[in-house]
Amino acid sequence: MTVLTRMLHAIDELDWPVVRACLADEVRTDYTSLFGGTAETVSGDELVSRWQSLLPGFAATQHLTGPVDLEGSVARTHVRAHHWMADGDRWTVYGHYVVRLVDGRIGELTLRTFWQDGNQDLPTIAAKNPNRRG
Repeated sequence: MTVLTRMLHAIDELDWPVVRACLADEVRTDYTSLFGGTAETVSGDELVSRWQSLLPGFAATQHLTGPVDLEGSVARTHVRAHHWMADGDRWTVYGHYVVRLVDGRIGELTLRTFWQDGNQDLPTIAAKNPNRRG
């Protein structure tokens, strides 16, 4: 399941061309357990654009996964996503990803959140952060 690992490493490095290469042309995303709302299908370009408007606002991020259970085109893995601000404020999400592959790229990405730790307002703050990295 190297495509998920490659994409998460690229997200942490803000390497948007690699992130985009890991995604199918259309991606069904479900982050409702974290942010509410509804699951949706968006273009790979739109998903990258959304992440570009948020993730550079953090001083650093680190997405850790594993072990990965791959069965056919579906992978399941634990995920721990750390997000830090320059002042040391942090937000960590603990959960489980379910990923469906389409022709070797990510066509579906579902996060099942188990727990959040730290400042849960950081996504809003990061999106408005004028001291953006990247």
